[in-house]
Amino acid sequence: MRRPACRGSGEDRIRTPYGNSISRQTTVRLPEEIADRAEADARVRGTSVNAVLVESLRAETERVRADKDFTDRAKRLLERDRELLERLAR
Repeated sequence: MRRPACRGSGEDRIRTPYGNSISRQTTVRLPEEIADRAEADARVRGTSVNAVLVESLRAETERVRADKDFTDRAKRLLERDRELLERLAR
């Protein structure tokens, strides 16, 4: 049975068991070596490749957001974008 899909930002969104949130379905091209490692990790853990990839991305995004240099650059970019949008709105 297919789960209910929601349309949003050009991609299908499907309700999943990940923290009562709506998730996006997307395609990722992986080098064969990484795909093989993800499959092996999933088999050993008794879970899906999707779960391995979700957890890996979650850990990486948490890591970079804890990096002061990254957050400083993000703030500068957001400020620049805000200034450009304000100029365009005039």
